[in-house]
Amino acid sequence: MVRVSYNQKPYRRALMETLARAASPRLRTKRSGRAILAKSPDHPGSLGIAISEAVELAAQRDDTKYALGSVLNHVLMHQTIIGTEAMAQLEMANDYPDVIVGCTAGGSNFAGIAFPFLGAQLRGGKKVRIVAVEPAACPSLTRGRYAYDFGDTAHLTPLTKMHTLGSTFTPPGFHAGGLRYHGMAPLVSHIKELGLIEAVGYQQLQCFEAGVQFARAEGIVPAPEANHAVKGAIDEAIRCREEGRSRTILFNLCGHGHFDMQAYIDYFSGKLVDQDYDEAESSPWRWRDCPR
Repeated sequence: MVRVSYNQKPYRRALMETLARAASPRLRTKRSGRAILAKSPDHPGSLGIAISEAVELAAQRDDTKYALGSVLNHVLMHQTIIGTEAMAQLEMANDYPDVIVGCTAGGSNFAGIAFPFLGAQLRGGKKVRIVAVEPAACPSLTRGRYAYDFGDTAHLTPLTKMHTLGSTFTPPGFHAGGLRYHGMAPLVSHIKELGLIEAVGYQQLQCFEAGVQFARAEGIVPAPEANHAVKGAIDEAIRCREEGRSRTILFNLCGHGHFDMQAYIDYFSGKLVDQDYDEAESSPWRWRDCPR
């Protein structure tokens, strides 16, 4: 678990402690965590660093393998069960989306809901607007560069063609920890370059406001990550109202916020603040440009 989230989220921390797990970065990994902590003892961590540490630990053991849960294209394909089931549910309701919205960081959750509908569109089916929503503080799709880059901070993984803020980029400590990743999945990056999807970045306060609005209407408290998709869906609904048009909006509520209640406590007490993307934290000299 990334250190900033470990410190921010006591319920998740309690779960980690119950399972005897530690925060990243940690001293146990020589090339990844120990090297980073030597330079910055209070480093907040990042998903890129956590991946490096997991790969390094797995490589040291003959009885351990590492399976990445996001970003890589095969994971995106596994996640399409989400969109496939959504298509079947909408068919039962005799409906079909005009707009699809999903939160995105590595891209597997977004691809899971969007790719089946995009595939149908490319095979001659109905055209849909697809909107990827990312945090404004970690905006790989909206402000990142399309380049070859590493999927982890210690450069233990292969180079990947993707939208990236730089593999050594450390995002600020906003509460949607699952969206604090420097790069975007190759396939999601590719369809963005082709103009098949749109991307928008939101600040965390407006996302929490949307999540509270949704919870009071639907009785479900979304995770901070899912709040980005909720905000995107609400904005699309407002657009429909302003244009006087009726559209079917599909979004992926990808997680509940039961382990993130401290974030809501901080939101209601006014402790949460918006955090901007710091371009100086990116490392363009480490990027490898892709041929167009």
